[in-house]
Amino acid sequence: MSKFKKKKGGEVPAVNTASLPDIVFMLLFFFMVVTVLRDNNLLVKNELPKADQVEKLQKDRSVYIYAGKPSERYKDKYGTEGRIQIGDKYTDVSQVGSALEEARRKLLPELQDKVMVALKVDGETNTGLVSDIKQELRELNMLKIIYITTPGNETDN
Repeated sequence: MSKFKKKKGGEVPAVNTASLPDIVFMLLFFFMVVTVLRDNNLLVKNELPKADQVEKLQKDRSVYIYAGKPSERYKDKYGTEGRIQIGDKYTDVSQVGSALEEARRKLLPELQDKVMVALKVDGETNTGLVSDIKQELRELNMLKIIYITTPGNETDN
């Protein structure tokens, strides 16, 4: 008989899973911290026109006004005429002032005097609606207006 015994099969030892819950919770917290939630639910169709000279906007001091026809999901309820959206609800032209004041109050106090109005207007929206919005903004003395576009060649519109 031999003094030494052969090992039975080259079995791999079991993987240690003691640190697995720590890794899972670390990933969970990471994704919870870096995930950005959507601010507004877009109610209007918003295919922005193209422009070749665009700049990045400082989002901390801007209030967005969306203008366009109601999206496919809301056409039955609101019709097909151009509408104005501020925040998560439709606004009439006569109520733009109060809606903008409410949105302005949500900004930081030091930025409320330096607010910029960003117009995200659909490419097929009537210019009369945009003119009405601009007239209301003049009456509110909110004269800094930015038109949001997508990068591209303006002749492709």
